Amino acid sequence: MSDTYKKQIGGNHYASMKIQPSEFINKNNLPFAEGNAIKYLCRHKQKGQKQDLLKAKHYIDMAIERDYEEEEALKPLPYGFTLTKPKDPDMTPMTEEEEYRNAGITKEEAERDTVKPYDATEDVEKIQKHVKKTYPPKNSWGMIKPTKRS
Repeated sequence: MSDTYKKQIGGNHYASMKIQPSEFINKNNLPFAEGNAIKYLCRHKQKGQKQDLLKAKHYIDMAIERDYEEEEALKPLPYGFTLTKPKDPDMTPMTEEEEYRNAGITKEEAERDTVKPYDATEDVEKIQKHVKKTYPPKNSWGMIKPTKRS
């Protein structure tokens, strides 16, 4: 062990260990989160007790989130939720072909323009005839023509 790893500044909680956590971390090129987790795990009985274990757990959670983020399925589901496939075959969505079959038409019929546009000319002619019969005749200025006196 080199002189750097023999001394400890600020306490003696690593002095009784065969190898200091910092030496192990540096010689194994461990990333920050893993290194801190090891440091807190090694010293928890001599220094921070439960708080050091919680810190170690926190750094482990950081490493998991950093390296295994896509494995979100491991997170607990909200109360009452489960991950199961639907057992009822009716719960699966219908295909486009099934939808047309259930409607009793073919896809071609659905795509064809089956609604003819409304032609109001017949209705207008009926209304004009009705107006001529019902209302008195008018002159060119829109005024009602006087009735002929006999």
